[in-house]
Amino acid sequence: MTASAQTISPDLLDWYDRNARALPWRSPPGAPPPEPYRVWLSEVMLQQTTTAAVAPYFAEFTRRWPSVEALAAAPEADVMAAWAGLGYYSRARNLVATARIIAEREAFPDTEEALRELPGVGAYIAAAVAAIAFGQRAVVVDANVERVVSRLFALGYPLPGVRKAIREKADAITPHARAGDFAQAMMDLGATICTPREPRCLLCPLAEDCDARAGGDPARYPVKAPKKAKPQRTGTAWWIEREGAVWLVCRPAKGMLGGMRALPDDGWSARVDGSRKPPLAGDWERAGTVRHSFTHFDLDLEVQVFRAAEPQMAGDGEWWPLDEIDSAGLPTVFAKAAQRAQA
Repeated sequence: MTASAQTISPDLLDWYDRNARALPWRSPPGAPPPEPYRVWLSEVMLQQTTTAAVAPYFAEFTRRWPSVEALAAAPEADVMAAWAGLGYYSRARNLVATARIIAEREAFPDTEEALRELPGVGAYIAAAVAAIAFGQRAVVVDANVERVVSRLFALGYPLPGVRKAIREKADAITPHARAGDFAQAMMDLGATICTPREPRCLLCPLAEDCDARAGGDPARYPVKAPKKAKPQRTGTAWWIEREGAVWLVCRPAKGMLGGMRALPDDGWSARVDGSRKPPLAGDWERAGTVRHSFTHFDLDLEVQVFRAAEPQMAGDGEWWPLDEIDSAGLPTVFAKAAQRAQA
């Protein structure tokens, strides 16, 4: 029972025509393709992030910046603040850089090769934009597609080594016609039917072609390598307050949470604990500890508070009104620290 393009694509597209998810960045089956800007923006946002989490951000971004030209003209600080909470902040910096390149060229690249030259656009996003926005045949492989393909062909060796085989099999079943719809159908199948746990095989349009289902245990695919334990780091965030305002700094453009407004901290990173050295001498009060999980490490961040009439601050920063702290666009870990400081 080996899946093939002749059996897979017609059955899957028929299913998609009846069951396609209604998403704000999509066109329904059979309709003209969505604008490349909307496809690209959504795919950047959807990296490592759920559809439910992305939807309100996508709506706000397209309200404020309805075109790639509008986004290109936006101050980077405004875009970074609007991105706060989505994580993986290098995506937002690359978003602005890419928008400016496209606006300068006055045309959106329409091939995978040209798209790959843009900042932050890898193989997946380039293929997705080429297929969905421009109707080109492209092999689009995200986590949902990986799962579907690994089950269709019962690919029994673990990630990440199996990814080359997954891509080859995905290429073999990708049709030339309706490439964008096929890519989105594969994503929808993985998101709604071929789910990580307890796949709904009785509802699957590809059940008869699925080697994993024939083997009796589709949920074991894709096979995952044992997880490595994350390192645990500790650090300190410094809340410095005066006359209804708090001192915020801008993190370096490169590195973790680059370019974001934040509370001063003691230099913690994925590799080292913080120094616990405060930015100024004074009577600091401990406000508690917040915990945050990053991709590669977990962090226990102690929050220390200092309130004074005229604290002498060194270095670049700004006094941000406390009653407008929600509009500062703090990354999640520092938003947690701000809540703890004000509790």
